[in-house]
Amino acid sequence: MANKTIAVVGATGAQGSGVVRAILAGGDFTVRALTRDVNSAKARELAALGADVVAGDYSSPDGLAEAFAGADGAYLVTDFWTHMDPAKEQAYVRNLIAAVQKAGVSHVVWSTLEDTRELIPLDDPRMPTLLGRYKVPHFDAKAEADEFFREAGVPTTFLRTTFYYENLAGALAPARDAEGGLVLTIPMGDAPLAGIAAADIGRVALSIFRRGDEYIGRTVSIAGDVLTGKEIAEALSDTLGEPVEYRPVTHDQFRAFGFPGADEFGNMLQYYTEFADEFTTPRDPSRVRDLTPEVQSLREWLATGYHLPATA
Repeated sequence: MANKTIAVVGATGAQGSGVVRAILAGGDFTVRALTRDVNSAKARELAALGADVVAGDYSSPDGLAEAFAGADGAYLVTDFWTHMDPAKEQAYVRNLIAAVQKAGVSHVVWSTLEDTRELIPLDDPRMPTLLGRYKVPHFDAKAEADEFFREAGVPTTFLRTTFYYENLAGALAPARDAEGGLVLTIPMGDAPLAGIAAADIGRVALSIFRRGDEYIGRTVSIAGDVLTGKEIAEALSDTLGEPVEYRPVTHDQFRAFGFPGADEFGNMLQYYTEFADEFTTPRDPSRVRDLTPEVQSLREWLATGYHLPATA
């Protein structure tokens, strides 16, 4: 009997690529990788690994339905950061829902997040309101879209992700101060941060697809580690072989950095900080490893080849 097929949206992105690679490595499903550009280097790399790479664009419901045809499962993720528009994000989600329904997909894993406004209402002055109706738009818009799946009756597992370890090699990597020392400035105070390797999101998704109907309708919150900024700095120090000092800025200072999305990123980190218990408790790494033992701790991930950005 032929293996069942899992279709993966955004297959060349951080999450989608991790899901494709995890399923290919697992060997018990075939993979259909949906991407806007089937000729990109990343798409060709996935095809060389054994994925069936096909065209699929969020803005084209008919094309999506064709791409999903015959698939048994689908991993759905949207990339808010390419447009930073909640209305566009939700329109894309509705297109995805229409497509999986038309194709008769029997199990969807939807990559989502909490609605931050349940803990910090719009009129709460501790955190600026963005775009008129959100505190952390990429969280809140995804949480609103959860209801689209329920209303449509799509058989869905709601996979709540978290901070990527990869941010520590990118925008939130340690940087050198005026004296040449490495400083980690994540605005988390003494609060713990839940993190995970992007590839491990794919491994958890594979575990969920393997469990099938058992996970339909369930919410799964994931992390590979829950560490304070000081603990993260210690892990980075040990990996790099030189001291990394944790010297957090405030959330207002972070929002004032001015890069695109700084206000939203600052709000997200403030949410992580001020509601650490509510955010990290469902993301118990030991419970996540009961489902997927391969999920890496931060130190395990760092040991796979961590490097500072060239500008550090």
